[in-house]
Amino acid sequence: MKDNLSRSEAYAAAGVDITAGYKSVELMKKHIARTETPGVCSDVGGFGGLFAPDLSGMSQPVLVSGTDGVGTKLKIAFLMDRHDTVGIDCVAMCVNDIICCGARPLFFLDYIACGKNVPERIEQIVKGVCEGCVQAGAALIGGETAEHPGMMPEDEYDLAGYCTGLVDREKIIDNKTMRAGDVVIALPSSGVHSNGFSLVRKVFDVEHADLKAPVEALGGKSLGEALLEPTRIYVKPVLELLKQVNVRGISHITGGGFYENIPRSIPEGLCAVIRKSDVRVLPVFRLIAERGGISERDMFNTFNMGVGMTVVVPKAEEETALRVLRDAGIDAYPVGEIREGGERIQLLD
Repeated sequence: MKDNLSRSEAYAAAGVDITAGYKSVELMKKHIARTETPGVCSDVGGFGGLFAPDLSGMSQPVLVSGTDGVGTKLKIAFLMDRHDTVGIDCVAMCVNDIICCGARPLFFLDYIACGKNVPERIEQIVKGVCEGCVQAGAALIGGETAEHPGMMPEDEYDLAGYCTGLVDREKIIDNKTMRAGDVVIALPSSGVHSNGFSLVRKVFDVEHADLKAPVEALGGKSLGEALLEPTRIYVKPVLELLKQVNVRGISHITGGGFYENIPRSIPEGLCAVIRKSDVRVLPVFRLIAERGGISERDMFNTFNMGVGMTVVVPKAEEETALRVLRDAGIDAYPVGEIREGGERIQLLD
């Protein structure tokens, strides 16, 4: 058998089990099969992932790429010993970025570095990645699991990913069309998503907390469950929105919260005015602020606060945009407007 032929006793003694890698691949194949789309040209296990994009109907196809990781949210997964959701986060952080350009994700690759390759744990991680790919409509066409003995504890790992998408040049989201009077629409988040966890971990002292005990302020959910809630993937609802509405700007609310991310989609000379009282703040953020004694300014400058993405549309198309998003399962709502002004964002009471 392959694993017997290639087994290296010397390498295993140094901490790397090649056969564990083979077993991981075999366990993950059934999950990867769920992500296959009409462009996939290769099987798992080759030296490169092959994909043939459908360029029909496009005048100037443009490739859009994105890469990211899950960050220290992984520490919560370690403490909870739950590994089947962080892969969704990994995909979300990449595909939610490229959809801001209007790009449809085509394929995804993941990279897992671990202290020790435990095939069953790697399978759970990749299972989550595959679920994220299914939600985004992207194919998982390759990846890497690297065993790093001595560089990290045996029961820990890091996870990162990369995606490539496609958009017609003439359909790239261009904020130059944005005008004063346009409406800012909020797309609710599922929770903390994958940002701000260094602060979250400090606030709750997670290494010493009971992460599995129900918390009344979280509706009976445990703190661990609430913090591990996977990042929402907005790709399919936004792609549908782009078909029906003139979208003039999209912001993915990640690290840096409102203050850093919304201005990235606002052109010079205009300002996004956000009504704080209209933001549907999730209970987990109220708990973080209370337990940590964190100012409102710092909360909005660190977390998504319950808004994972914003889109800017003309006032005349507001109701259509809300209908399209709600029909796609996103309970979107208006949260602000675009005005003339030097500051690119203002948060008003």
